[in-house]
This record gives sequence, structure tokens and C-alpha cells, in this order.
Amino acid sequence: MKKLKPKVAVGLSGGVDSSVAAALLKKQDYTVCGLTMEIYDETLGVDRSARHACFGPGEKEDVESAAAICQKLEIPFHTIDLRQEYQKHVIQYFRNEYLEGKTPNPCVVCNQKLKFGFLLEKARQAGLKFDYFATGHYARIENISGRFLLKRAVDSAKDQTYFLYGLTQQQLARTLLPLGDYNKQQVRDMARSLGLQTADREESQDFIDGGDYSILFDQKDIKTGDIVNEDGRVLGKHRGIIHYTIGQRRGLGIASRHALYVHRIDAAQNRIIVSNQENRSRGLVAMDLNLMGVDRIDQPIDDVQVKIRLRHKAADATVYPTEANKTRILFKTPQMSVTPGQSAVIYRGDAVLGGGIICAAL
Repeated sequence: MKKLKPKVAVGLSGGVDSSVAAALLKKQDYTVCGLTMEIYDETLGVDRSARHACFGPGEKEDVESAAAICQKLEIPFHTIDLRQEYQKHVIQYFRNEYLEGKTPNPCVVCNQKLKFGFLLEKARQAGLKFDYFATGHYARIENISGRFLLKRAVDSAKDQTYFLYGLTQQQLARTLLPLGDYNKQQVRDMARSLGLQTADREESQDFIDGGDYSILFDQKDIKTGDIVNEDGRVLGKHRGIIHYTIGQRRGLGIASRHALYVHRIDAAQNRIIVSNQENRSRGLVAMDLNLMGVDRIDQPIDDVQVKIRLRHKAADATVYPTEANKTRILFKTPQMSVTPGQSAVIYRGDAVLGGGIICAAL
């Protein structure tokens, strides 16, 4: 009996990475189809000039690009409407976190709940059948004695494991990441050799083009307030706490002989507290943990590195036993700008042990 080819659905963004991922899988003799999320809600009023963002009116162009990729590769193409799910689970989460004085990471939530969740659920409800799901993320998955490990990409500059720590063992077992062994230039070169129109396409650089998130909020919720020093003395006025994050130095609008940094955001009092010292913390508390590289943490683990934002160089740390789905992490050397709302991702070497949302700096 002829062995059936494994079926794989590839999440297509319309960019070079996901298009090359689809092409590589087809070349490897998988039966491939393309899936694209529709998430943009035009009633939110994002600037129509915003073309290169994850969320914005440029989505129409992205969908057209994804469709053209599928036509070029001669594979089926499907769009899945996730506008309601995106509004509820990403936009609303984003608003709530900022209004509580935190700095959320929408990409983490989008990957966990939308791309690896609702997208696949609704695709199957629509009758699509596939054995695996693939994306253009730069990361690797290895099966070590039955445990699936998420590992850093070969190209450290493009590594995206930080966004994927929320995946479960069941999800990792059915996920393919074809780009983990390549660097960006190799991927663009492959796109050119395959004649893909995405070879030189500009990348999405931000959640919202230009980084102006205020358009996502009801303007009555953005209230001006005081900027104070650590003694409570008023130094100036802020434009609304959603415009500030821990460690921020620029854009404070305060004349001072010394550099000032955002030290803390007091949402309850609608205040920004600044300091002339850079904010360094010896550790943090993380909640909503997802462990993928280990089953549990019963005793301190001191041979790990922890990353507290995408561009942060993972720092040596000790992770303490979990309690009520929280863990305490202490750094070997204090780290700058530990920010509630961001993710703390735990690595042992190249492998992700897990991660959670920072709820407090220590």
C-alpha cells in the first residue's frame, strides 16, 4: 500500500519567512496548504498609511501576497477570520495591561492563543485536515527521548523562541519550524532562487506601525497626570500612563541636569515615578507559568539563563520552586528594567525550559 504523504498547514503572513517555510516543506514531500489569519478590524481606525505592521490596513496586501505564494507553489490557500478572537484575546488584553501600568507583549499572546490555537481550531472546523502545523519562526524543535524541546535558532540575531515559550508538549509534537537551521540571508536567497515575490519584501517591524498604541484606546481612558520623583515631588506632567514603560529615558518632557528614568508606574494614582538612577533589579516574580522543558520545578535550578524581553541578553539566574503557578527568579547580576507585563523566558543552554509573565520586580 502506498504510504500517504503527511499533510501540513503552513501559517502564511505574506512575508518571506513563511513563504520559504512552505516551499521547503513542499520540497520535502509534504502535502502542503497555506493558512492566513484575518485579524484587522477597520473600525479601530489605524492610520491607513500603516503598511508594515502586524495589525493594520496593510493586511489586505498581506493576504494577497499569501495567495500569490500559494498560487506560485501550487498549493491550496485558505483564510480564517479571527477578528473577534483577536479583539477579545489580544487587543483587549493589551488595553487592560497598559491601563494597569504594565507593558504587555501582544506577540506572545497572539502566538499562544491565536496562531497555535484558534487558527487551527477554526481551520479544522472548516473541514481542513492536516497532521502538522508549520510557521516561519526562527526556532528549532528536537525530540529527546520522547520530550519535545524548543531550542534557539542557529541565527541568534533572528531567534524567536521568546515568543513561543507558551506552547505545550502536544503542540510542539505537531509543529514544524523549517527555518531554525538557516539565517535570514539564506532564507532571502532561497526565496530568490525559487522565484518567490517575497524575496525582498519589507518585514513587519511592530505591532502597530510607528508604535503609536493610543489609537487602540478609548481616549477618555488616557488621562494626564503627575510625573514625580521618588520623594513624591512633582516634576512635570505625563500624557497618559500608556505612553511609558519601565526604564524609559526619552520623551519624559522634563528639564533636568541629570538623566531621568521611569522607575515605576503607579496606575492607581495615575503617576509616573522617575529616578536619576537606572532601574536595576536582583530578580522577579513570574506568573502564569508554562513549563515545556521540564515537568515541574521542585527545587532551585541554578544553571539557567533568563530573558526578560526580546532584545535582552539572557542573564544567569536561579529559578525557585513553583507555587500557585508562580516562580521567583534571582539573577546572578542585577538586571536593568525588569518590567511587569513582559515575559520571563527560562533557558538551559539552547533549550527553553518555560516561562511566564513578570508580575513584580525584586
